[in-house]
Amino acid sequence: MSRGLGEECGVFGIYGQGAQDGPELTYLALYALQHRGQQSCGIAVNDDGVINYYRDIGLVPEVFDKERLQRLGAGRMALGHVRYSHSPGNRASAQPLVVRHVKGTMAIAHNGNLTNAAQLREDLEMQGAIFHAGTNAELMSHIIIKERLGSDSIEQALEKAMHRIEGAYSLVIMSPSKLIAARDPIGFRPLCMGEIGGGVVFASETCALDAIGAKFVRDIEPGEIVVVSSEGIRSIRTHMRGVGKLCVFELIYFARPDSVIEGVSVHGARLEAGKLLAREQPAQADVVIGVPDSGLDAALGFSRESGIPYGVGFIKNRYIGRTFIQPGQSQRETSLGIKLNVIADTIKGKRVVLVDDSIVRGTTCGRIVGLIRQAGAAQVHMRISSPPFRHPCYFGTDIDAREKLIANRMSVPEIAEKIGVDSLGYLSVEAAGKIAGDTNISFCDGCFTGDYPLAEPSPEPKSKFEQPISGR
Repeated sequence: MSRGLGEECGVFGIYGQGAQDGPELTYLALYALQHRGQQSCGIAVNDDGVINYYRDIGLVPEVFDKERLQRLGAGRMALGHVRYSHSPGNRASAQPLVVRHVKGTMAIAHNGNLTNAAQLREDLEMQGAIFHAGTNAELMSHIIIKERLGSDSIEQALEKAMHRIEGAYSLVIMSPSKLIAARDPIGFRPLCMGEIGGGVVFASETCALDAIGAKFVRDIEPGEIVVVSSEGIRSIRTHMRGVGKLCVFELIYFARPDSVIEGVSVHGARLEAGKLLAREQPAQADVVIGVPDSGLDAALGFSRESGIPYGVGFIKNRYIGRTFIQPGQSQRETSLGIKLNVIADTIKGKRVVLVDDSIVRGTTCGRIVGLIRQAGAAQVHMRISSPPFRHPCYFGTDIDAREKLIANRMSVPEIAEKIGVDSLGYLSVEAAGKIAGDTNISFCDGCFTGDYPLAEPSPEPKSKFEQPISGR
């Protein structure tokens, strides 16, 4: 499998809550972060230094009920994770990962993708390390624990480990007495800190803070390690390099519209993307509609800038997950038919501007256009609130290898013909860099430009354990 396929997850940690609140608040926070991962989830609870946990395949309400939460026990610390992966999952790959070692116990929840994972794993295997899940979290746990054997504290071990690991990682670690959050020096993935009732919380997005009534304090800075213990809050800044590069796709697609990342409203950024799109790629039309959910804000921005009325074109079934973050193209296609239903009155006989956040492979997009054609649209003009995807992402976004990206194989007119639209227009790379408005935020846009903040990893060979004996 190509290294261009990564994972997108959500992490949460809480320290200092009352004995009855930690697991329940973590559950609510994970519910708010469900959009970041729908394959598996888990919660670990620290009860006076003893860490109990449960994780499984499924959505948060499928894995956890009241009885399951109660069985986790009570504690002043808890850790949670929702996971998406490009490959079929199993319980072993679910997080948080809890490991017990000679100096204690550690739980880890991770979002991102390590670019030097193959080399690190080979080095560890040659030293006798055994891997069960093959996840980045498992790999990092090996490295951190190895450093812990010669360190005075878990945070010192993490600081040393960060010299070895490369790529994207926003993670939360729980030891018997501490809760630690860390973000890679580039800052690809978001991570923020909040407070609630004298306690401290960490989360991938601010929407998780809102869900539990926590107050936003600040974003964890790229390269920063924040340690929370009975002694208070301490920041370790030895890996900080200055201004980071947030994945632009966080604002375009991944994050929830009600979140604020690096001081930027996700909803506001998508509105701005739609406005810029209308200026760059105007269309003669009667109505503007968006593809739920991440295309809706951009469609509204397009409508406001162009003066073309905004309409509700689709009803979304809220009980099926995002097609984009379901592993396997066949699953994406099957789920689409029950996920979206067209409101014919909005589009019948009209020239329609259809706004979506992206075209990656082209198959799902073509089927959405087909639904609109069947409902009687006179014309369909598709507008995309991001530039064409021409390069794989190595830092945790599900963007395929180059040969699977439709923008690499076809010109814009050819794509328009394939998906069945009368015209097609993308947001420019220059405009994509302006969606955050008047802020100092800087983006990684390597999936559009091929210009990455870190060196591209070498192709990862297929695991020998996944090959039949006759093929070795």
